[in-house]
Amino acid sequence: MDLDLIERFAAPVPRYTSYPTAPHFSADIGPEQYADWLERLPSGAALSIYAHVPFCDTLCWYCGCTTKATRRAAPVKSYVESLLAEIALVARHVPRSRAAAHVHWGGGSPSILTPADIGRLAAAIHGTFHLAAGAEFAVEVDPRGLDEERVRAFAAAGVNRASFGVQDFAPAVQKAINREQSFEETARVIELFRARGVEGINIDLVYGLPHQSCATLEETLEQVIALAPDRIALFGYAHLPSRLPHQRMIDDAALPGPRERYAQASLAAERLQAAGYRRVGLDHFARPQDALASRPVHRNFQGYTTDSADALIGLGASAIGRLPQGYVQNASVTADYQRRITDGRLATARGRVLTEEDKARGLVIESLMCELTFPAGELLAQFPAQAERLLAEARALVMRDADGLVSADDGEAGFHVTEKGRPFVRSLCAAFDTYLGQGAARHASGI
Repeated sequence: MDLDLIERFAAPVPRYTSYPTAPHFSADIGPEQYADWLERLPSGAALSIYAHVPFCDTLCWYCGCTTKATRRAAPVKSYVESLLAEIALVARHVPRSRAAAHVHWGGGSPSILTPADIGRLAAAIHGTFHLAAGAEFAVEVDPRGLDEERVRAFAAAGVNRASFGVQDFAPAVQKAINREQSFEETARVIELFRARGVEGINIDLVYGLPHQSCATLEETLEQVIALAPDRIALFGYAHLPSRLPHQRMIDDAALPGPRERYAQASLAAERLQAAGYRRVGLDHFARPQDALASRPVHRNFQGYTTDSADALIGLGASAIGRLPQGYVQNASVTADYQRRITDGRLATARGRVLTEEDKARGLVIESLMCELTFPAGELLAQFPAQAERLLAEARALVMRDADGLVSADDGEAGFHVTEKGRPFVRSLCAAFDTYLGQGAARHASGI
């Protein structure tokens, strides 16, 4: 690989889990707008439900999520009460006849919940939304200290997919990010879930961490492959200490540079594909029999997914929802979120109304991120008024590409991202992002 190319594409760009991205949401959207959008959902609309639990036992220094550490039960229990109250508020605007095909609990660590609160939260969701047959119910899990009672509670709640944070098993790396987690404990909890019938197992890995090298990452990959997860997500560490103060605990000098980050990502992709995993989009890998490897892929705030719901309903502090009209986000500070719910109103603090151009550009960016193709045909069919401008931008991108990152397709301005270009797809998407550079948003390295 051309080393100059790696350096050029290391410039920060968004992860494109939405378009426009969250830094471009505004306070113009509030609870009244959200309630109206919920009530306007078509009768046959399929829903996806996301619930955010912003607590962990300990704070990992690499983390970019909205969470805080606590070892006290009271704040978590109080927060669950707020979640239950928010579900009841949303239920006033969404008839139970709406089917939910996906449920996802994230954080933080939802595994911090007590068995009783796991059951209560699941019962509220089941009682408010109609879960479609075969619905996926996923939960993010921190295996450290997780006991069998909580695993039983998740299984009884209907969870059928568990996502395990691993990051890296190398002791020096774990110490540097304040997340010490053994392979043995991780394997133990995975087996507990499998023994309870939770067959879908995901593992999250991170490259670009302090003291991480290709050699340490390869050892971690061997251990992860031995655990036989169905899906593996391989994220590049986003070092943003000016925005995330706890990341200042990480020694900048211990972080790998762009070339080493590229080498780590490339090594992992090669090793996982050699082990039989299919590469999905930029950074996900799935076994051939897993739905993510065989169905149309979409992208949302959890990454790559088979979730094609018409609307995403976000519950909890900082949670983001998406409806046909646009995005909504709850208040991010937990106390502010709970105060709004206690006042008997939806916790929406900001959002974004989608213009037709936003939707057209969102289609292009999602297609590039998921399918590595510029969707000329879909663009012309769905957004004829916006298509010509975007087609012209696509032609210009193909014309100026001197690195072999894209290849023109037959037809009107269509192109696909080459294997050489795949690691840089976020930067290619940025060419269609008219908001990029507006405001003070900080993004992760493009490598």
